[in-house]
Amino acid sequence: MKRASLLVVQGAEQGARFELGIEPVFIGRGVHNEIRLHDTEVSRVHASIQFSNDSFTLTDRKSSNGSFVNGKSVSIHPLVDGDQIQVGRSVLLFSDAEHEDRSHTIADRVQLLQRHDPTDRSSIISRIGQDSPLPPVAIVADEDAHSPSNLVVLYRITEEVARPTVSMDQLLQRILDLTIEAIGADRGCVLLTDPLTGEIRPQAISQHRGIDQASRMPVSRTIVDYVFKNNQGVRTADAQHDSRFDAGRSIVQAGIREAMCVPMQGRHELMGVIYVDITTPVDQLLSTGKPAGFREDQLRMLVAIGRQAALAVENYRYQQAIVKAERLAAMGQTIATLSHHIKNILQGIRGGSYLIDMGLNDHNEDLVRKGWHVVEKNQNKIYNLVMDMLTFSKERQPALERANLNDTVADVIELMQSRAAECSVILQYRPDPNLAVSTFDSEGIHRAVLNIVTNAIDAVEGSERAIVLVETGHQPDSDMLWVAVSDTGPGIPQDQMGKIFHVFESTKGARGTGLGLAVSQKILREHGGEITVESRPGEGSRFTLAWPRLDDEPSSTAATTE
Repeated sequence: MKRASLLVVQGAEQGARFELGIEPVFIGRGVHNEIRLHDTEVSRVHASIQFSNDSFTLTDRKSSNGSFVNGKSVSIHPLVDGDQIQVGRSVLLFSDAEHEDRSHTIADRVQLLQRHDPTDRSSIISRIGQDSPLPPVAIVADEDAHSPSNLVVLYRITEEVARPTVSMDQLLQRILDLTIEAIGADRGCVLLTDPLTGEIRPQAISQHRGIDQASRMPVSRTIVDYVFKNNQGVRTADAQHDSRFDAGRSIVQAGIREAMCVPMQGRHELMGVIYVDITTPVDQLLSTGKPAGFREDQLRMLVAIGRQAALAVENYRYQQAIVKAERLAAMGQTIATLSHHIKNILQGIRGGSYLIDMGLNDHNEDLVRKGWHVVEKNQNKIYNLVMDMLTFSKERQPALERANLNDTVADVIELMQSRAAECSVILQYRPDPNLAVSTFDSEGIHRAVLNIVTNAIDAVEGSERAIVLVETGHQPDSDMLWVAVSDTGPGIPQDQMGKIFHVFESTKGARGTGLGLAVSQKILREHGGEITVESRPGEGSRFTLAWPRLDDEPSSTAATTE
C-alpha cells in the first residue's frame, strides 16, 4: 500500500507527524480535519491531499490565504518527496515512504569492487585537490544551452542543503539526484564512513531511467581508497587507457566507461566520497563519433559539491546530537520536577496514614476521619497530576459531543466548593442563561476549567477579600464560546506573564506542578481556541478560555471553506 507522511517543521504543531494513505486527508483549523492545525491563518478546511495514479496531490479548498508548495501558490499540485507545503504560518514537509525505504536496499544496489578485482578496469587520468578553484562561469558554459552553470548548480545544491529533511538519507538522495542531472552522469552513489566502525557504506544511489534499475553499480575500491588517502578528486577511465584491452575491439565490445570520485571533506574530518560514472552505449559511440566522458571542469564542480554535501552531513549529525542532548536534558528536568511533586504528595499521604494509625490504636474515630481526609486529598493530587501528564504528553483529537457548557462548568464549581471553603475563599458562579447546547469535548473543557479555577483559589488563599468568580457566555460577533475565571489575588508580575503557560513554570512554589496552565492551553488549542490573561500586580487576574462554536462547522470535511 502506498504510504507517505507530513512532518510539521514550522508552526504550533512543530514536530508532529501525520501519516498519509490511500484515503483523502483534509488539512485545516476545524476539528473534523484529519490534519488539524492550530493556526489562526489557516481556514477551517484549508486543503486536501488525495492519492491517485500512484501519487499524492495537494488541492487548495478555496482557502482565505491560499496554499503554497516550495514557496509557489498552487490550487492543484502533485507532491514529490521533499516538497514543503505552507498553509497559513505552518510549514509541512512531505515525505514519500518509498524514498525513505530505499535506504534499506542501497547496499544491495552498489557493488564495491575489492582491491585487485579483475573486473575493475579503472585507471586515474586526472586528479584535483580540495583547494582547486572553481572555473569561471564562461569557461563552464556548455554547448548545450540547457546545461546549468557552476553558480546555478551550487546555488541549487546549497538550497537543497538548507531545506528541512526527515533523514540524512533523504538529504543525500536529493543532493545526488541534482548532481547527476548537473554533471550529466548516468549513475552515482554516496559512500559514507560509519563514525563508530570506520566502515565505508553506501548511503544513497541514483540512476537515469534508461539504465536497468535492478543492475548493481560497480564502484572501484582502489579508487575510493585513493581518494580517502590523498583527499583528492579523481577522474578515471578504463578501456582506452588499459593495456589489457585492444584499442579497437575492446571498445566496441565494452563501450567506454568513465568515472569521477571526489572526497566529502567536512570541517574536521573526511565524511565519505561521491562516485559518479558514465557508460556510453556501443551504438552511440559508433554512430556519433563524439568523445564521450567527463571534463576537467566537471571534476572541479563535483569537488565543490562534495564539500557542500559533507557540510550538510556534518550539520545534520550536529543537529541530531543537539536534539538528543536536549531530549536527555528535558527528560532529566521532567523526572526531577515530577519526583519533587510526587515526594510532597507521598509525604502528605504518610502524614495522613500516621493519623489513621494513631486513631486506630486509640480507638479515636475523629482522628481516623482526619487522617483519611488528608490521604483522600493527596490521592486527588496524584490523580490530577497523572491526568495532566497524560493530556500533555500525547496528541489527541477532542472527543466532540453535544453538551451544555453551563452544566460542565457547574460540575467544576460543585467539585471545588469544598476546596474553596477549606481555603476561606468565596467561589461564585454566573452562567449565561441564554447559552444553548453546543458541540465540544466536555471532559477536556472540564479539565481545562478545573485547572484554572484551582489556580485561582490557590492565588487568593489567605487574602482578606478572597473571591473567585466564574462566568460563561457566547460572543455573537466572533461566534465564540467563553469561560472567564477572575480572582482578587495578588496578580501576576509582568516579567512572568510570558512564562505562565510553559511546562514546569509555576508561580506557586512547591504547591504547583507547572503543568496545569500548559495542559489547559493545549486543550483549548485542540478546540481551535486560546486562553488569554489580563492581570496587574495587586489587582487580581482574569483568565478567559475562548473557542469557536462548532455547531456551524460542516459535518463533512469535503465541504468548501470560508
